[in-house]
Amino acid sequence: MTANERTDLIRNRLSIPRQHVPKQSPSERIRNFDETYLALDLDAAMVEAARCIDCPSAPCMDACPVHNDIPAALMLLDAGDVRGAAAKFRETSTLPEMCGRLCPQESLCEGACVVGFAIRPDGSKQPPVAIGRLESFVTDAQRREDGGFPVPQKSPSSGRRAAIIGSGPAGLTVAEELSLRGHDCTVFDLWPEPGGVLRYGIPNFKMRKDILEEKLEMLRRLGVRFETNTRVGEQVTLQQLHDRDGYDVIFVGTGAGVGNRLRIPGEEYEHVYQATDFLVRGNLTEHELPEGQRSLPFVGTDCVVIGGGDTSMDCVRTAVRLGAERVTCVYRRTEREMLGRAEERVHAREEGVNFAYLTTPARFLANDDGTVSEVELVRMELSAPDESGRRRPVPVQGSEYRVPATSVVIAIGYNADPDFAASAPIEVNQWHLVKVDQRTGQTNVPYIFAGGDVVNGADLVVTAIADGKRAATWLHTYLMSLGATNGRR
Repeated sequence: MTANERTDLIRNRLSIPRQHVPKQSPSERIRNFDETYLALDLDAAMVEAARCIDCPSAPCMDACPVHNDIPAALMLLDAGDVRGAAAKFRETSTLPEMCGRLCPQESLCEGACVVGFAIRPDGSKQPPVAIGRLESFVTDAQRREDGGFPVPQKSPSSGRRAAIIGSGPAGLTVAEELSLRGHDCTVFDLWPEPGGVLRYGIPNFKMRKDILEEKLEMLRRLGVRFETNTRVGEQVTLQQLHDRDGYDVIFVGTGAGVGNRLRIPGEEYEHVYQATDFLVRGNLTEHELPEGQRSLPFVGTDCVVIGGGDTSMDCVRTAVRLGAERVTCVYRRTEREMLGRAEERVHAREEGVNFAYLTTPARFLANDDGTVSEVELVRMELSAPDESGRRRPVPVQGSEYRVPATSVVIAIGYNADPDFAASAPIEVNQWHLVKVDQRTGQTNVPYIFAGGDVVNGADLVVTAIADGKRAATWLHTYLMSLGATNGRR
């Protein structure tokens, strides 16, 4: 292709407008827990893929934590090769249909997409290529045709055994990667069903659970075993798994699932929920939950959610679907400082959620029966920038006011489990996050590796996958360095 032909091609592709991605209307979706986004049709997906200009530097690949070959996948889709495009995404990602739904593409691949900031000859601009929606489209289509996830060919058995603690994205990735290399893998999880945050942290309106179930079935067909309702560190220790039960290596992927507390008066009142408890009870069926959580959370007429991240948006949107008449999100900074996805705030507003910015709770008040009745709020203002350039929220004196609250959800972030850290022979920092060699994922105990949120703090599904893939490479290297198994399995 000559330089002039290349220029004409790019100009033609930049002239293609972004294709409409269909969604349920707000009036429809608040009455169900189905996915907000609807599937693209093939024609629209191919046109959207044709917007990619195949940049030589491929900044979208660099911005993706698992470095998906996005231009190659979109070129295949542009040519109508849906299966080939799906296979290209699967070369680098173990969970592409999930990443396509859950990644904040606007700050990753799509945020780096040249199509999104290129200025056209007429001076206009267009959004970036809808990479995430195309990623989920092609992989969904492939699964429909194949009747499930493709099951790759395994290497011959190594006779080595790996215990994986936690069945979230990092743990599932390690289990898949090690199984394919011929190692025997058992995944332990404290919940009744496997899936970790993919089951217990993601509402159905963002990702339907049958995708996870299909993935787990694929892993079982690979030979991965799941031991649920098992709290490692309490019922069995890491050392026992290695010394007594014969696991050659252990991967810790327990996540960061302990919700932060506000530590204000009234936090103990009934119908004041931690985000995880509220979400799992609101989104999952009884068989997926421990006995003590097998009932819907009470929302009443007025639900107040404290926090400004994606979890708080999950909570407000769940509260709407559970029947709350008024749902308010309280955040102590402005919307500009909110860490969650802008599209989730758009969805929440479309569904009737109110936002109280520059506001923080001071205390909760209760009825005579101990159920929460009101939240006392304080207005905030942002200070002048400090040495780091950050403006901190400070209370406005005398600005207290109260709002009715039949239920409250606290969604102000997560930390790792301190009890697990205390039970393990591995080094952790002051936030109970596991210390690892950043190159390999290995801890101070040679046979124990770790990755995902238990190392990084609460982060993204895709960064957990990237950690799992990296750790699996070094776990395999470690296992192969152990030598022959003398027939032990």
